[in-house]
Amino acid sequence: MSLNSKPMKYQILSALSIVFLFVFGCHSSQTTSDERILHSTSDDYLQYAKGFKVTSFDDIKLVEIREPFKGDTQGLSYWLIPKGMTVPDSLSNKTIIRTPIESLVCTSTTHITPLDLLEESDKLIGFPSTQYISSEKVKSQVENGITREVGRDNNLNVEVLLDLSPEVLMTYSMTGDYSHLTPFERSGIKVIQNAEYLEETPLGRAEWIKFMALFFDKEKEADSIFQIIADSYNSTLKLVESQEKDPTVFSGIVYGDTWFMPGGRSWAGKFFKDSRADFLWKNTPESGSLELSFEAVFEKAYQADYWIGAANYYSLDALKGADQRYSRFEAFSKKQVFTYNARQIPNGGNDYFESGFTRPDIVLKDLVKIIHPDLMPEHMLYYYRKLD
Repeated sequence: MSLNSKPMKYQILSALSIVFLFVFGCHSSQTTSDERILHSTSDDYLQYAKGFKVTSFDDIKLVEIREPFKGDTQGLSYWLIPKGMTVPDSLSNKTIIRTPIESLVCTSTTHITPLDLLEESDKLIGFPSTQYISSEKVKSQVENGITREVGRDNNLNVEVLLDLSPEVLMTYSMTGDYSHLTPFERSGIKVIQNAEYLEETPLGRAEWIKFMALFFDKEKEADSIFQIIADSYNSTLKLVESQEKDPTVFSGIVYGDTWFMPGGRSWAGKFFKDSRADFLWKNTPESGSLELSFEAVFEKAYQADYWIGAANYYSLDALKGADQRYSRFEAFSKKQVFTYNARQIPNGGNDYFESGFTRPDIVLKDLVKIIHPDLMPEHMLYYYRKLD
C-alpha cells in the first residue's frame, strides 16, 4: 500500500549531540582490547512509541524492548552492528544483529505492511499461515516460492524454518514462554521480539515501522514515512475538533454467552475518542476487551446512534440470523451498523488486521466518515463497510 503518489523527501534525522565517554568491559585506567570508547547520541527518532528505545554509539545501535510481553519487567536488548565491522570484545556475550539483514521470517501479518512501505518485502522468506496475507506483493512472493509457508499460526515448522535459515526470526509473545524458539537460536538464527501490540495509542503502534527499519538501516526512510502517517492522522484530529455533538457508539458482538466490548483504553477505544464519538464504555480502564452480558450491553446501548465493529458479518440479515436480539438495537433498525471487513479476502485474511495498525490515519478517516459524514464528503470507506 502506497502512502501517496508524490515522491517522498527523506528528512534528515535531527540529533542532539550529547557526547560522553561510554566504556565497555574493563574499568582500568589503561585501555585494553575489551574497552571501546564510543560516542552516545540521543536523537528524536521516536515521537509516540513507548515500547522500545534506541541509543546510538557511533555506528552501533542498542535497541531495548521495555516490555516484551504484558507484565514483563526484565526487557530485552539487541545490539545492531553493521556487517563488516569488528564486534567489540565486550559485546561478545550480547545479542548481536548484523545489519542490514538480508532475510527474515515474521510471524504476524502486522509485520508485513512495514516491510512493504520500506520496500523490503522481498527479504521475507517465510511466514506462517500464508493464506491470511493481504499484501499483494507478498502474496505474489508466496505464489512464486520466494516466501515459504513455515507452519500454522504459532506452531512453526522447525524443519522448514531451519532449512530456510533466515538471519532473523521476528516474533511476538503474549506470555513470555520462549521455549519453542530454542532450536532456532541454537542454529544461529537471531530471534527478535516485536512488542508493538502493547502500545496504547494508534500512532504509537504505527511508529514501530521505525523498529523494523533499524534492521535494514532505513531509519531516515521510516521517519519520512511515519511523518506522513502522523501528519495525516493529526490533520483529521484537528478537523473534528469543531464538532459540537459526539454521537453515541458501541461495538462488538456476542460469542457464546459473552459480549466482548473494547475497553476504554483499547486500540478501538482510542479511535472512538479521537473520532469524537461518545463511546459508551469510554471510562472503563481496560486496554483489552470487556466481557459483558447481552442484557448489560442492551440496557446501555439500545438507543446508541452507531454500532461500529459488528465482527465479520456482511449483512443485517446475517447479523439478525445469528441472534434475533441484535435487531432490537436502534442502530440496527436505523441501518447504522458498520464493520471492518471491507478488505477481507475469501480465505479469511483481513487487511484491517494487517495494514490497519500501520495506517491508523486511514482507520481514523473511516470512522470520522461514518460518525461525522459531512466532514469528509470525498473520503471513501477503506477498511469499514456499512451492513445493508
